[in-house]
Amino acid sequence: MGVELELGPDVLVPRDETELLGKNAVSILGHIEGAPVVVDMCCGSGNLAVAIACHCLEARIWAADLTDSTVALARSNVLRHSLADRVAVRQGDLFEAIEPDSLQGTVDMVVCNPPYISTSRLENESAHLLNSEPREAFDGGPYGISILQRMIREAVDYLKPDGWLLFEFGEGQDRQVAALLARSKAYDEPTFALADGKPRVAIVKKRRVSRLSETMA
Repeated sequence: MGVELELGPDVLVPRDETELLGKNAVSILGHIEGAPVVVDMCCGSGNLAVAIACHCLEARIWAADLTDSTVALARSNVLRHSLADRVAVRQGDLFEAIEPDSLQGTVDMVVCNPPYISTSRLENESAHLLNSEPREAFDGGPYGISILQRMIREAVDYLKPDGWLLFEFGEGQDRQVAALLARSKAYDEPTFALADGKPRVAIVKKRRVSRLSETMA
């Protein structure tokens, strides 16, 4: 997205699919009036947070990740681009990292590039990924969707009604992603952005009224 970033040995190297996520996020944010509030969950080097801030000059962004190395590098990239007045970097386990910021119900968009490769694949055909990048950046649990499940569920409390959730997922996981979103009863039907003709980014809105509330009514 035209942004120069510092990288490190303990942090995921951004891929083309994440740029696809970022470009779709910027396109949507361009139609939101005022100063949109954005959360970059599993921020890694801060690539999405920094790129969005550089392209959306009114956006206020909270970026979060779990490990010391990712948070330190993200903060370094924020300072590198003089964005500390609009981008805050927090450390913690998913949305627990930003809980003290009292953002519940105020967020216009959550973006996320979570770990989504199964543990067994990382121990076999995808083991080469761990030669130069950390396991935490890839390991999505037994089926590759453990972090995706949590992120989809936890984002609901932070998004505004009609707020946007955009996230990357693995090749061939689009049906699982659609099922997870439907099961939450909190989102509209997703659309998918394609990389090399394959769905790799989910784009979905939080429903104004959850299906659960409609059923109870």
